[in-house]
Amino acid sequence: RLPKQQNKGVCCLLQTENAAEEPRVLCIVQDTTNAKTVNERLTLNLPASTTLSKLFNEVAHKAGYVSGTFDLAWGKTTDVAPLDLSSEMSLTESGFEAGKRNFLQLTDKDGEQPQLDDLGTADSSGLDDSSHERLMGPLPRDCTVGCSSDYSSPSYSYSSILNKSDTGYVGLVNQAMTCYLNSLLQTLFMTPEFRNALYNWEFEESEEDPVTSIPYQLQRLFVLLQTSKKRAIETTDVTRSFGWDSSEAWQQHDVQELCRVMFDALEQKWKQTEQADLINQLYQGKLKDYVRCLECGYESWRIDTYLDIPLVIRPFGASQAYCSVEEALQAFVQPETLDGANQYFCERCKKKCDARKGLRFLHFPYLLTLQLKRFDFDYTTMHRIKLNDRMSFPEELDMSPFIDVEDEKSPQTESCTDSGAENEGSCHSDQMSNDFSTDDGVDEGICLDSASSTERVLKPKVPSRNASSLTFELFSVMVHSGSAAGGHYYACIKSFSDGQWYSFNDQHVSKITQEDIRKTYGGSSGNRGYYSSAFASSTNAYMLIYRLKDPSRNAKYLDCDNFPEHIKHLVQREKESEEQEKRQKEIERNTCKIKLFCMHPVKMMMMENKLEVHKDKTLREATEMAYKLMDINGVVPMDCCRLVKYDEFHEYLERSYEGEEDTTMGQLLGGVKSSYMFDLLLETRRPEQVFQPYKPGEVMVKVYVLDLNTETIAPPVSLRAYLNQSVTEFKQLIAQATGLSAETMRVVLERCYNDLRLLYVPNKTLKAEGFFRSNKVFVESSESTDNEVAFTDSLLWKLLDRHANTIRLFVSLPEQSPGIHRTICQKVGCDPEESLENSKGSRKSVDAILEESTEKLKNLTLQQQQGSSTSDSQKSSDSSDFEHIKSPSPSQDGGASSDPETQFTGEERSDSEVNNDRSTSSVDSDILSSSHSSDTLCNADSGPIQLVNGLDSHSITSSRRSKAREGKKETWDTAEEDSGTDSEYDENGRSKTDSQYLYFRSEPYAQDDGSGEGQKCLLVHVDKRITLAAFKQNLEPFVGITSSQFKVFRVYANNQEFESVRLNETLSSFSDDNKITIRLGRALKKGEYRVKVYQLLVNDAEPCKFLVDTVFAKGMTVKQSKEELLPQLRDQCKLDLSVDRFRLRKKTWKNPGTVFLDYHIYEEDINISSNWEVFLEVLDGPEKMKSMSQLAVLTRRWTPAQMKLEPFQEVVLESSTVEELNEKLSEISGIPLENLEFAKGRGTFPCDISVLEIHQDLDWNPKVSTLNVWPLYICDDGAVVFYRDNTEEPMELSEDERNELMKRESSRLLKTGHRVSYSPRKEKALKIYLDGGPAKDPGQD
Repeated sequence: RLPKQQNKGVCCLLQTENAAEEPRVLCIVQDTTNAKTVNERLTLNLPASTTLSKLFNEVAHKAGYVSGTFDLAWGKTTDVAPLDLSSEMSLTESGFEAGKRNFLQLTDKDGEQPQLDDLGTADSSGLDDSSHERLMGPLPRDCTVGCSSDYSSPSYSYSSILNKSDTGYVGLVNQAMTCYLNSLLQTLFMTPEFRNALYNWEFEESEEDPVTSIPYQLQRLFVLLQTSKKRAIETTDVTRSFGWDSSEAWQQHDVQELCRVMFDALEQKWKQTEQADLINQLYQGKLKDYVRCLECGYESWRIDTYLDIPLVIRPFGASQAYCSVEEALQAFVQPETLDGANQYFCERCKKKCDARKGLRFLHFPYLLTLQLKRFDFDYTTMHRIKLNDRMSFPEELDMSPFIDVEDEKSPQTESCTDSGAENEGSCHSDQMSNDFSTDDGVDEGICLDSASSTERVLKPKVPSRNASSLTFELFSVMVHSGSAAGGHYYACIKSFSDGQWYSFNDQHVSKITQEDIRKTYGGSSGNRGYYSSAFASSTNAYMLIYRLKDPSRNAKYLDCDNFPEHIKHLVQREKESEEQEKRQKEIERNTCKIKLFCMHPVKMMMMENKLEVHKDKTLREATEMAYKLMDINGVVPMDCCRLVKYDEFHEYLERSYEGEEDTTMGQLLGGVKSSYMFDLLLETRRPEQVFQPYKPGEVMVKVYVLDLNTETIAPPVSLRAYLNQSVTEFKQLIAQATGLSAETMRVVLERCYNDLRLLYVPNKTLKAEGFFRSNKVFVESSESTDNEVAFTDSLLWKLLDRHANTIRLFVSLPEQSPGIHRTICQKVGCDPEESLENSKGSRKSVDAILEESTEKLKNLTLQQQQGSSTSDSQKSSDSSDFEHIKSPSPSQDGGASSDPETQFTGEERSDSEVNNDRSTSSVDSDILSSSHSSDTLCNADSGPIQLVNGLDSHSITSSRRSKAREGKKETWDTAEEDSGTDSEYDENGRSKTDSQYLYFRSEPYAQDDGSGEGQKCLLVHVDKRITLAAFKQNLEPFVGITSSQFKVFRVYANNQEFESVRLNETLSSFSDDNKITIRLGRALKKGEYRVKVYQLLVNDAEPCKFLVDTVFAKGMTVKQSKEELLPQLRDQCKLDLSVDRFRLRKKTWKNPGTVFLDYHIYEEDINISSNWEVFLEVLDGPEKMKSMSQLAVLTRRWTPAQMKLEPFQEVVLESSTVEELNEKLSEISGIPLENLEFAKGRGTFPCDISVLEIHQDLDWNPKVSTLNVWPLYICDDGAVVFYRDNTEEPMELSEDERNELMKRESSRLLKTGHRVSYSPRKEKALKIYLDGGPAKDPGQD
């Protein structure tokens, strides 16, 4: 379309009068409207004063288009509104930059291609035919999976796919993996007889829902394919009529299978209409399946119908493929001789005779479909494969050599068997069966509510017997590219209008040549023998469709003028719908979409939404839209709101828009963009306040004022400063806002978590100190001597350090605690003066306990301070007395809300189990934590200051804490650490050394559980650097017992609880508003391990049953642990056992392992770890295992004559020899040694296997002398061994008995969780539902 000199990117300088000295604008235009021009560039160098309308004219002149029939848009961004054709603004005023390259894209206007200027200079003759090859084959598609990596074509660009086809044909959008559907739909659309018949069918809306009507949705699709101006259209309405949901778009199917199933569905829908027999008339043929006796000539036969002919690519067992379709057809009708063991029983001879069996074609359909069976099964690798061998096919196919003239003339009523009408549409010869079917009994085809079993009468038309009546012309080749595992379909179709071949490749339609058709033959150059297909191209023809050359029947496509009236109405409706869609897209293209934030004036929480405003709307109108969107009507008047530019990530107000209320949003936001680098904030004020102007270049600072006397931090005050201000000027600015003295002021900048910087250089600028868009500073202006010491040793630093490391936790106390009765008097919002309810005896209230514990902690702190050394390290780590700091009042909408769904319930598990489940040695324990509050510690009790800008203290403390969580990971090193009994702690879990006091403060908090009684809780503020041991000691007064007698459980998402047991670990993995549950029970001491005990029931359907949780200790013998288990088993499990009537053994997942002997000692003879699991096995008699040299094997007899597996029996071997095992098995079974065979079970216990497979599948009678070598490897107790009598023959089963047994075995093995077979994943059957969707089977898994 472009002249050659322009294709080479020659720069065309446009000389204009009086423009010699003005700056020039370089425009580089990419024409994206056509695949042939997408890689070319059109370059123009224009004066900066050139108007946009002049630019359009120049581009139209150079590209050879009619001006006004295309759009120009910026090329470096997406989703941007096109430039205004009629604008008289200059290029510089429109955003073009002089002296720089300005990239533009020439695009379709309203979805239509630009009109060519017949008088223009551009042409397309410069393009050679090599482009045809470029357009042939599969195209890479964006975000589409399922296509095999076997094919790729580097010469395609994705942009070419998006460009509208210049062929006049419309593509189909690939939903995900629906290329097979697109290929078939385009083929049917390009079949005149099918398309015209579909148009002649009229939909009656009163009789059927249009959404579920398959013919109606196909009709709509065909109308759009013929009349739409779009590049490609969707097929979702068609697939929805099939009853498919979105998941079906991700299922890959066979195009021949789809064709058969779709035709069946159409026949069902077209019953009682003129199109009832359309599929048969167009696609159905007839053949005779016969067997002829070679002795007497008697022939038995039946007539079958077919919709397609499957042709074998390579005969079974052969190394060479058929060369052509004609050769494959000849092989299809070639009879085979039945002789030897395959002799045929002749009804006339009354004996088995040699016979000839074959197929004869009686009638060919008008539209002949040939399926090339390229998918086969490799019995060597036991995998499906694709045969890529070359098979040629002619453009005109003469089928007269394959017709049986005598049989065709013979009366069709002479059939000696049924015609097989119930199997209509498929061939029934062995040759036509699907060799690689893995259906496994899953039905394919249509699902009918009430499928009719009425047989249809077949009356195929017999063509006239002239030579031309059986000549077929090829018009569709459906190509598969890829492997048997997956690939891509596209169609090569010849138009009957002009005889031109086209490639329909999903969205892309292009012209192709006969040479491109020949490339789909498959194969490769040279002869590679049997493996030739492995080196051949994976892109080859899969289905061929021919049409009979018969001028009396060959139809032409209906044009729009000859459409039936109901189709004309449908075209009009679709056109109106398309116009409406265009208008909506035009609005979308001119709509600015940007994030909108607003701090609610009452709730003081940041709200977020998306503002969608047309680019021509003014700022005033956009503010009204934002006001309504945020739903603050009645809270704040409209005149107390404004929109400002905002950076949500840095919480930074960039600028305000004073005096620009009538400016359009497109100008303020810099045009319509897919995303913006900033946000908008709807700012509010009180009526008596005045909005503060925000100028670009200012930085935002949140100032927190500290009081060293009360050790409190006030809510923040927001200021705006400049980066070039000095520290002295900044202090004066703070003094004006806070009333503090600038002379004694200390300012600390918090740049990131735990990075505190004291600003002490007066003349240094804020930029040099590290200020950015949004900043956080702490100020203090007292006259104390604290400013005389080093900053890291000062009380100011310690206060800020505590502020950064203190977290808020919700601790749920147990319902009953020994010796303590806690009564929570104060719920959220209750009167704090309300007296507490005291109960009997010496029980204390929570406030009394709090007061007592606080006093005790104070004394402990004073003692530590008096006894501390003066070393720098201790100075920096010591904490002062923080008991007088104001603690925050619990937030009413905080983590301890009254939502009954958030009660502390769930499965109790320990943190160590998390490690076991994840099979890792290092786990970030905060991964499972719930959402965290952004409330800060020291200012939560004070009312938030109403700021002019509407922003509250949205502190970045929460983000700082989250960073701390990222840096800390819990580790599992040794069993002692796992059990939480580090040597630093005594047997009661208390530290042996004096630990540094870290901040801990608590107050009562009641959570309503919905029963009227509040759940007793504590709201704890604690330094997260405290250890778990110290944390538990601080909780002792509230629980009422020592820390060794209660356990700490961390509550994760979904109320799952995990026990925290590592006493030496800190709380650094916890975060604000995490929940903790305290449960009564003895915590583990040093050397103790929590153990789960399961009962082993070898002959039960569920052999593994949980019994109890218990504790084993280091140095304890197995017998001692069994004695301690007895009371638990009796009380909790109702098992009344004696020590010598059960054993303990190793448990590895579900497998029983080593038998533990009574004298074994834990940690010496038996390795043990936290949350260990063991099996308890009840013995039928005295323990036979006395020594570690013995081997306990679980044996099971297989009796083929009864198709039955006997129960397990344990055999104890003194040595690991096969001879001893055989002797023991012979002894318990009575099978003679010479007849006994055994095999090791596969998989996990109980090594279940189907009785239909066990006789052949196991490795019987391995040729080894000892058990501990390959292939047995029986080295430990618990191995499963099957054995049998090799003289016993399997039971002979009838077909019904085998099927019944198969169902029973499948059900049994599925219940036990074992695989029924080793077959690969079954493909999902393709189904089309006539009732709108699949029926939901309540019993279906």
